[in-house]
Amino acid sequence: MENAALQSIHVHPVKAFRGHAPREAVVEPWGLAGDRRWTLIDDGGKVVTQREQPRLALAAAELLPGGGVRLSAPGRTPLTVSVPEPAGTVPVNIFGTKVEAVPAPEAAHAWCSAYLGMDVRLVHMDDPATRRPVDPEYALPGETVSFADGHPLLVATTASLDALNSLIAEGSHAHEGPLPMNRFRPNVVVAGTEAWAEDHWSRISVGEVVFRVAKASGRCVVTTVDQDTAVRGREPLRTLARHRKVGARLLFGQNLVPLSPGIIRVGDPVRVLE
Repeated sequence: MENAALQSIHVHPVKAFRGHAPREAVVEPWGLAGDRRWTLIDDGGKVVTQREQPRLALAAAELLPGGGVRLSAPGRTPLTVSVPEPAGTVPVNIFGTKVEAVPAPEAAHAWCSAYLGMDVRLVHMDDPATRRPVDPEYALPGETVSFADGHPLLVATTASLDALNSLIAEGSHAHEGPLPMNRFRPNVVVAGTEAWAEDHWSRISVGEVVFRVAKASGRCVVTTVDQDTAVRGREPLRTLARHRKVGARLLFGQNLVPLSPGIIRVGDPVRVLE
């Protein structure tokens, strides 16, 4: 691990939308600044992701100063959405957990609904310090998260992706590989490790910031969506099921919780503390 370093940073301002890769990012207790503070919900309040709508892979969200977003998607005129005033909240169902969020202006609902061809609303998490606790089974007291799947950050390593792609190449769906890292939608990508080294981390530092490794990431059907075409395939789940299955979960990457604030930068050294 002497040469392990932060290769890239990825911020997804709107859950399930394409994000961007800044050279540095502020680490807040609930994740990277601006990451997944927005999400779409259906008319029943349930979060809408690429699980139900693969076309979200083609929609992009650019984070603006102050926390607003600029939305773009094929066939749509880009739309700038400011952070809504916290005048009232609506209930959001995110994987069975109820969270309160502030709805965006009607223009945002109309834009997103027209793109997906279904009635959706765009909502913003106004206070990530209080709105959504991390799953208590894997959390320390007081830990919270944005609209990320379960934890503030996800880390993946280039060595593990290379190893996975080698396994895919040996399988019956080899034509689907090699897969790019964006299939896994991580926040931080680390280079210079051994394959699957992250399975054994308990605490790491990225530059000046210390993270707790909470649990391995169980992967879902989103990983089978080509992020450039929105077309679904069979990989990597088929190969993960053969080589990385623990119980009912197919594992790739690790979930992180920040233990200290700070700024991370591409090129920062990554060290295993425990």
